[in-house]
Amino acid sequence: MSKAMGEALGQLEAVIHDRLAVGAADASYVASLAAKGRGKIAQKLGEEAVETVIAAVSEDDPALVGEASDLIFHLAILLADRGLTWDMIAAELGRRHGTSGHAEKASRAI
Repeated sequence: MSKAMGEALGQLEAVIHDRLAVGAADASYVASLAAKGRGKIAQKLGEEAVETVIAAVSEDDPALVGEASDLIFHLAILLADRGLTWDMIAAELGRRHGTSGHAEKASRAI
């Protein structure tokens, strides 16, 4: 990951944590989404995933970049709501590094 991406994710994580801590649903999209519950956050993440897929197959690169950004933003909200961090995601990806994708998938509990 580039340094810029790492910094952007760290900054995003910090802003989301700040918005969740304040909890002013009338002043923050993050807080208003969180106030609706984890199910609503997950639903919004799913919607953004579908929009990302649509952009990938039928739109131009700027549209895909925009949708991918929305997807990451909503994933960051869900992770923060669960008390999870990008560092935890990075650690899991690091653990998987060097392992065949087929082997890693086969090792998961069914």
